[in-house]
Amino acid sequence: MKSVINWFEIPVSDMDRAIKFYEPVMQLALRREKMDCAELAVFPHEDPGTGGALAKFDGVTPSLQGAIIYLHTANLAATLDRIASAGGECVFGPLELPHGIGTIALFTDSEGNRVGLHQPA
Repeated sequence: MKSVINWFEIPVSDMDRAIKFYEPVMQLALRREKMDCAELAVFPHEDPGTGGALAKFDGVTPSLQGAIIYLHTANLAATLDRIASAGGECVFGPLELPHGIGTIALFTDSEGNRVGLHQPA
């Protein structure tokens, strides 16, 4: 097993707004997908590998109390700057972790989710 996480979904209520937030913050392009019951914006990923998406469907609501996923960043400070510019907010950190694990921070996104960032040491 390479990673405990194999897929994640970040709940959104406004897909266009969420894409406008995440694409510049993470400096990537999301791929839109539509299913019968869900609208997704998929993060780039390798197969096999960890993948994930912004997800809009009935019964799922953005929340500060949900699971925390950590997105990789090579430059935490620059990513936090882009988050602020995109209308998000840093709510914890940056915190340097012990044992050379790296640095983390938590932010709120355009949809009200709490999401983590991890910059490896």
